[in-house]
Amino acid sequence: MVHRGFAAAVAAAVIGVSAAGCGSGHQPAESKDGRATSTAASAYSGLSAVPERLGEDGTTITVGDPAAPVSVHLYEDPRCPVCKEFETTGGAPQLRAATVRRETRTEYTLASFLDDRLTGSGSRKAVNALRAALDKGKFAEYHDVLYAHQPAESVDGFTDAYLLRLAGRVPGLRGPDFDSAVKTMKYRSFVTRSQKAYEEAGGPQDPQGPGTPTAEIDGIRVPAEYNGVLFDGDVFSGLLAKIRADPDMWQDAG
Repeated sequence: MVHRGFAAAVAAAVIGVSAAGCGSGHQPAESKDGRATSTAASAYSGLSAVPERLGEDGTTITVGDPAAPVSVHLYEDPRCPVCKEFETTGGAPQLRAATVRRETRTEYTLASFLDDRLTGSGSRKAVNALRAALDKGKFAEYHDVLYAHQPAESVDGFTDAYLLRLAGRVPGLRGPDFDSAVKTMKYRSFVTRSQKAYEEAGGPQDPQGPGTPTAEIDGIRVPAEYNGVLFDGDVFSGLLAKIRADPDMWQDAG
């Protein structure tokens, strides 16, 4: 069964973390024959050096090495406080580190449904600004800044002025083109298409979308009842390491 496969994969990750001990840091993954593999020599110098691009579907933003052995696809809304929890204190810092090491590539589908639910335009404005940052090769850095300084969910705080102020924290992002794109909602059509892609990802059972944050690892969606793994950095990192070492285990979970 699918959920049994997930349970086995997550349990393996938890056991691995327990054996390694807290704060043990990154350990090289091992292949099936037991030989250690390492991507340290080819790691990027930092998040600012990681490549990022817009997918052929016109909505998926990918950060990281296209040849990375594991992909993690995230569905997020910039106003979602649970997304902020994942991005700041959950598994996302470990995911970013793995992306810098070329062990994973991270894909994003950006939703903006909270504007309709809570009223306002902050999600749409933030998604537009993130798309503008992609043009400057600064999506990943700006994405981190937005979540680190996310206004309260009930406050429609992602205004043009606030988005531009936060952009000033990312070296090289501010400029006439970026500022104009934020103020004029240059990527309004992208925002609409991205929200549509999010809704379609929910399928017939969730026509309004799968919820945020939702993660898919190598195309396999983490079930809602196992979503807690996203908020434990060590367990999430351990799970990704297990999948790199034994992809068949994860595919069996799907």
